[in-house]
Amino acid sequence: MGAVSSRGESGPSAGEPAGLADDRVLLGRTSTAERVADILRSRIADGYFRPGTRLSEDSIGGALGVSRNTLREAFRLLTHERLLVHQLNRGVFVRVLTVEDVEDIYRTRRLVECAVVRGLGAPPYALDAIAEAVADGRRAARERDWKGVGTANIHFHRELVALAGSERTDEVMRSVFAELRLAFHVVDDPRRLHEPYLARNRQILETLQAGDCDQAERLLAEYLDDSRRGLVEVYGQRVGAGDDEGARTGE
Repeated sequence: MGAVSSRGESGPSAGEPAGLADDRVLLGRTSTAERVADILRSRIADGYFRPGTRLSEDSIGGALGVSRNTLREAFRLLTHERLLVHQLNRGVFVRVLTVEDVEDIYRTRRLVECAVVRGLGAPPYALDAIAEAVADGRRAARERDWKGVGTANIHFHRELVALAGSERTDEVMRSVFAELRLAFHVVDDPRRLHEPYLARNRQILETLQAGDCDQAERLLAEYLDDSRRGLVEVYGQRVGAGDDEGARTGE
């Protein structure tokens, strides 16, 4: 027999959803807020909202057909993910990263992405989505669409992470890749930033297709180290390592 509650019979019995009926109204709003956050996160990741941009409640809420409260909850979720910042009496802005932020993003990427490749086990691997991202990047480069190359590059790494088959890992890295895109948009020369990695994406894909995940991990680690150094160099010239609050808020 289970323990008797010291509260006696006047309190709720075990398993009774006491008070939860009052919270029913929150379900629709919260789920809608999460969907709105997904939309805005994707827009940030794809470069539609640049760092430092003020997000208008009226225009975004009107475009999506959601209430001000729902939109504010979505903003709160994205602020928690470090994609947005709230400035008192000024509004909500897309965050501008510091160089330290960029370094930390790459530390996280190296830990996660290399671990995913290391843990793949025996081939074959499900590489169709990765191959599609490689093809998208090459197509965008032929069209001189360097923003498109950057988007394809992020898709390549997102699909690489998806090989782990872990929804939790996908969720963590979705925010990391969205943050990374914030750094991309501070850089003046996207071609210099993205073009060198088209061939390296294809090399990693071909190595995985050959079933050599050890070599693929080595290539990926070198790739991420080189990418970090290059981005930090050009990003630091624009933002600077010591730009703290102004850099973070877009001021």
